[in-house]
Amino acid sequence: MTETKRRLNLNVGINTTGYLANAWKYRTGDRHDINDPDYYRRLTELAHKGRFDAVFFSDHPALLTDPLSRPFHTLDPLILCTTLSAQVPDIGFVATITSTYNSPYNLARRVQSLDIVSGGRLIVNVVSSFNPNVAANFSNAPLPPRSERYPRAIEFLDVAKKLWASWDPRREGEVPPDRFWDASSAHTIDHEGQFFQVRGPLNVPRSPQGHPVIAQAGASEGGIELAARHGEIIYCNILSRPAGQAFGKKVKDKAVEVGRDPSGIRIVPGLVAIIGETREEALRKHELFSGTGSEDGLLARFARENGIDPATFDPDAVLEAERFVPDQNRQWAVGMGLGLSDLLTYERLTAREAVRRSEGHHRLVLGTPEEVADQIIDLWEDGTVDGYTLQPPRAPDDIEEFVEKVVPILQDRGVYPRDYEGRTIRDRYRLPYPE
Repeated sequence: MTETKRRLNLNVGINTTGYLANAWKYRTGDRHDINDPDYYRRLTELAHKGRFDAVFFSDHPALLTDPLSRPFHTLDPLILCTTLSAQVPDIGFVATITSTYNSPYNLARRVQSLDIVSGGRLIVNVVSSFNPNVAANFSNAPLPPRSERYPRAIEFLDVAKKLWASWDPRREGEVPPDRFWDASSAHTIDHEGQFFQVRGPLNVPRSPQGHPVIAQAGASEGGIELAARHGEIIYCNILSRPAGQAFGKKVKDKAVEVGRDPSGIRIVPGLVAIIGETREEALRKHELFSGTGSEDGLLARFARENGIDPATFDPDAVLEAERFVPDQNRQWAVGMGLGLSDLLTYERLTAREAVRRSEGHHRLVLGTPEEVADQIIDLWEDGTVDGYTLQPPRAPDDIEEFVEKVVPILQDRGVYPRDYEGRTIRDRYRLPYPE
């Protein structure tokens, strides 16, 4: 394969015990793994074996204390990724940060430093916090409304980009023998905005890929605006081809509207894969790992989560998309909740069918390794998506199974590399380098 040929991009989430809250009961390992750096090194080495482009760490700077689940976010992603980048070669790292509770200068300095020490392997997933429990960990002030959080995030990245470009040693002219450097290679940014006032320059130079790749997660109107202006890798919830094509068009049309070339945007939604020797085995594993225990359990959860009266719930009646559109003004994340309504907009499905299409707000693919590979290639082949962020129900078990059973099929079909290509994560995603 050549660097210019389009190929499937795959990241893999390696938060704590795996993606599904109830699947920890069926994983290999013990409860101490989640705070053990060696555990994350082993997961990263496993991902490296599978030639994943990057390991993905979501983050939430608050401890969720559900006694029936498990902590999902513990060690700081940037610190953990710094350690892992020194131990595991080639593979990239996606570190999630909140723009709501960070300053642009401090964050720009930290991530640019990591991009340099890793050799250009960092992706920064910028999110706006939506949980009041996060707000309470930073001050007594309430969580800012969505109408403020997204404009702040856009300006946050405007400032960060200016800072990342504010010191470029490549601009140096001839340096006299009595001078160490040409100070004109750095310049102030003198940013005066609605949310931030930053002088600059940054005291860290440009990285091997200019600056870290910017990822973004969010499909509300504010999220689309942020993605169009700054997102390079878009992490989202796409459950079908027409829904995915509509979402991609919306983001790219908005990019054109704000004066950006949409060719620098990659759609890389979440994916939950459950593999069995047969499809029936995969269905049973889905019921087990979801914590519902059976198809009836899946349907009962569907009714409960969507506020449907069990007495009137008909699991074989066709669902109406309008019934499942989340409130755009709700406190919690809107984007991930749009997946089901978007799916139902284009397909006439019953609840019995819908519960097998999504798990954990992501596309669910079930079946034998060949069937899972077919489903992954399906939406990639026509450009609906550029790749996926695999969210394994259990770690390490489901990562290991995917690497051993699905990756070789993708490689044999010529859509996925057998070795790492390119110098930086931008090269692997065929993304432009910043000017």
